[in-house]
Amino acid sequence: VSSLGHDELEQQREYREYARFAAWELPLLSKLAKPFTPPTKAQPLRFRYTSYLGESHPAASKVILEFSPADLPELTDIQRNKLIKLLGARFNPSTGVAKISCESFVTQAQNKRYLADKVEELLEEARDPKDTFEDVPFDFRHHKPKVRHEFPKEWIMTEERRAQLIEKVSQTRILEQERAMRGSMIDGAEIVNRALAAPVPEPTREREPVMVGRTSAKPMRFR
Repeated sequence: VSSLGHDELEQQREYREYARFAAWELPLLSKLAKPFTPPTKAQPLRFRYTSYLGESHPAASKVILEFSPADLPELTDIQRNKLIKLLGARFNPSTGVAKISCESFVTQAQNKRYLADKVEELLEEARDPKDTFEDVPFDFRHHKPKVRHEFPKEWIMTEERRAQLIEKVSQTRILEQERAMRGSMIDGAEIVNRALAAPVPEPTREREPVMVGRTSAKPMRFR
């Protein structure tokens, strides 16, 4: 068997291996399923991971942390406003959610630990009574809200609008019938068939210049 034949056999073996997994191993995973329980108020931090199913990828270790300053317990309004100002461009004023990501370390656990420590540092700084940042205004220039186009009210299909459209269609049909009776309606199919049935003119051959009575090697010049 050639090398290409061995590659084809290896591919078939891989297909059959995954088929055996789907038939015998995957149904057993239902025993390990756990019901989903939404996070409680004591769990305001949401971590998001990216998996490439065993493939090595530079972004496989990236961890994204999302939380809402309004959900953090034991914070006063002044401290919560200070936290928002410390977050800066990482805070979305439209959704009220802050997003922080980290991919500086090799493993996801290290990146997750780093993000958790950063949140602790932010909370400690927000609770610091030495400077409350009350004299610093909110700066949301980084946020550009998306423009959502609303469906025009004039386009909403109502019974009155439906009756107008039906009347317009009926009038158009009446005009088409009148044109057909007068013979003034243009039939596109008839025009195409007439053009196809017309004889095709034969192509004309252009005259080519011929050298007569010249024996020298100099080329002739045509004006």
